[in-house]
Amino acid sequence: MPLGDLLKVLQPVDLGANPTITMWNRVEGRPRKADFNRALRAEIRDPLWMLTKQWQMGEFEGDDAGSPILAKVLLDKKRLEKIQLANNTGQYYNNDVPLEAIVEQMNIPYTIAGIDCSLDLRIMMGRYWLKLIKADKDLALAYVIAYPINAPETPDDEDSNAILAHPEAWQKYAAAAQRKMDGYTFYNLLKGGLTKSDQIDDQVLIVQYKNIFIKWVESFFIQPSQTGQNAYLPSRLEYQFKCSVTENGKEKVFEAEEYYTGKLDWFNLTINDGKAGITADSLSVKDASQADEKIPMGENGFTFIPVNIDYDGMPDTRWWKFEDRKTYLGNIKPDTTDISKLLFLEYSLLYANDWFLIPQELPAASVSRIKGLMVTNCFGERTWIEPTGKGADDDWQRWTMFTINKKGKDLKEADNSILILPTVPKVQEGPDLERFALVRDEISNMVWAIETDIVLPSGDRKKGTEAARELNVFYKRLYPEPENVNNETIAQIRYKIMNAVPENWIPFIPVHFDGSNREIQLQRASMPRILYGKDAYESIKPRTHLLRIGLDDIIKSTYFIHEEEVPRAGVIVTKSYQRTRWYGGKVYLWLGIHKQTGRGEGQSNLQFDQIVTT
Repeated sequence: MPLGDLLKVLQPVDLGANPTITMWNRVEGRPRKADFNRALRAEIRDPLWMLTKQWQMGEFEGDDAGSPILAKVLLDKKRLEKIQLANNTGQYYNNDVPLEAIVEQMNIPYTIAGIDCSLDLRIMMGRYWLKLIKADKDLALAYVIAYPINAPETPDDEDSNAILAHPEAWQKYAAAAQRKMDGYTFYNLLKGGLTKSDQIDDQVLIVQYKNIFIKWVESFFIQPSQTGQNAYLPSRLEYQFKCSVTENGKEKVFEAEEYYTGKLDWFNLTINDGKAGITADSLSVKDASQADEKIPMGENGFTFIPVNIDYDGMPDTRWWKFEDRKTYLGNIKPDTTDISKLLFLEYSLLYANDWFLIPQELPAASVSRIKGLMVTNCFGERTWIEPTGKGADDDWQRWTMFTINKKGKDLKEADNSILILPTVPKVQEGPDLERFALVRDEISNMVWAIETDIVLPSGDRKKGTEAARELNVFYKRLYPEPENVNNETIAQIRYKIMNAVPENWIPFIPVHFDGSNREIQLQRASMPRILYGKDAYESIKPRTHLLRIGLDDIIKSTYFIHEEEVPRAGVIVTKSYQRTRWYGGKVYLWLGIHKQTGRGEGQSNLQFDQIVTT
């Protein structure tokens, strides 16, 4: 039809109001009868074409048409036997305490800079003893007099200024003095062999309740038995420990060199083949738990009937059947870095009835290795399947999950064992008791440890800046600057040797590392506190227990931090109480230290040789 004639036919249609004509249709079979049976058969006109496509795709070459009807897994299980914290002596491991509590435990400071601190804990211990012996009013008063809480009254002793400078700390000491019993002092005396108090006839009470009181104190907080017997390395600001199992007559050592995140799991450890075994100083070994006693150790087999994995939203393999609409995978919006979500989506959308699940119960504190899997199909054929991930440990094409790599760069055989650490899924963390930030100051060419949170001797938390300001004002009231009493002419300028920085800024200066010409370390130093009316200046010492490493020891020592542990981004170190439950619902409480990326570089404005106006 010519174009002009076609336009005449379409002339009644208003092209301006309706420029396009949309037609809808459904892609489906349209039976001319009321019977739908034939339409649902999915008939194929040329079955030979389907066979040729199968031949073209190589499907006829497969020899796995049989369905599995029986399977057996050969599994080798070993328990963790020994553990070594940092550079301390190793010990035999038992599963009575969560591994986090064993690794992270720190001593609670009851004395800092020569003064009794942790007042709240001292009062708690004394109150428990009086409640344990059911003391009446007179007996309780006698214990308070024999083991009193002492409160400083005058600033004669420099160590007491940490209490007097802060009103809330001094008020609590003054309120508890001569009214509350110092339970920690009494506990130390009992540990030392006290059988009778000097002023109280309590020999019978001590014999009856001594062990109960000591056990309660030591079980309330998980602490190292001796000072320094923990996994914390102050020079690295992180934990380090090793654990081992015996496998094929040889001790396999799992090593954690950089643990500081607070979440302890298999990925924190590496296998060190070149490491010597752990030497333990104890001969007693306890069972892990009553629940684990039912699980056999060693090499054993587990027979089961394979069952297909079935999950909501799984692709259905039947014709003309859609998946359950209740599972909407479109709501999952993974980021480019969410590998686990992407794998989950790929599995959910592609795989249906060709996967099988083998449940296997593994105990805590164990190392398990799958020797292989024997599968019997419906034709009676048996197939031995070895675990994946074999080969060199450094092979980038090796695919494994939840396996531990080996330490070193040489080609080593991969380890396919799975480590189940005796850890807890959730740990409740209290507020930060201590917190400091390590920042680099390029102008002054040093590193500063800024105490942002400290603990007062009374047990209260306080901001480091506020505490430093209160202490500085307290000293200025004790030693005020003298006024100009003569009539000499005052110059308009004066020479100033150096200025001051806040007292919560602790300097770390770079020093040469012994035995190396290039390597340096960061050594803790002190800023001077210059006071008018005093013959000599004082050194400002840190008030956080983490920065006082070596200051409160009988023989004082220098504190060094490795230079590479403080990057340009800085480091923030915190200490807080950790609480969790273990087997049987038992509660464990300990002090833990965590490290994270810091706040960047800083500037202290420390200056020398200044000319300032008067």
